Amino acid sequence: MRGLKLKIMGIVCSPRKEGNTEILINEALKEAQKNGANTELIRIADMTISPCDGCESCHQDGECRIKDDAQELYRKLLEAYSIILGSPVYFWSISSQAKTFIDRTYALRYPFHRLNNKACGGIVVAGRKGCTGALETINMFFLGQDMIPIGLGIAGYSNEKGEVIKDTRAMNGAKSLGKQITKLIKLIHQ
Repeated sequence: MRGLKLKIMGIVCSPRKEGNTEILINEALKEAQKNGANTELIRIADMTISPCDGCESCHQDGECRIKDDAQELYRKLLEAYSIILGSPVYFWSISSQAKTFIDRTYALRYPFHRLNNKACGGIVVAGRKGCTGALETINMFFLGQDMIPIGLGIAGYSNEKGEVIKDTRAMNGAKSLGKQITKLIKLIHQ
């Protein structure tokens, strides 16, 4: 295990910078760092990523013909050992930023599933309802890419920006996710 650089990417799919979703992802990343991982946080809202147009040109060589910030994101996703994906809950599902991100990773399924065997975890934050549906969408994405999810995901509850820190179950769950995902990466790559 010496010299193995365990890179974990935290992907925030909230339009709100430093909001509740980002707080929970950062909590997971801090715990992963304590357990020997290198981490990187990416905010999808800071990027220009167009929606998938369904052209299916990626079926030929795995290359998306849309040239935007997703091209750099693909490189980072492929380099990472693990991905933590987080979204606020909007109308009982994931945000539009999360859906665009997921749709654009379709190109990484070709010529073979290039995200396969990456450890992953989902985090969602709702005001009151919708976490189950949002986590189901995230986990179906993970499974569709042949990734290895850690549990069913972390659900946080908050109505105001920054308030999720009062949700001790979610904060502890995020810490546990960071620890468990690092353990799984080490097991996979022994």
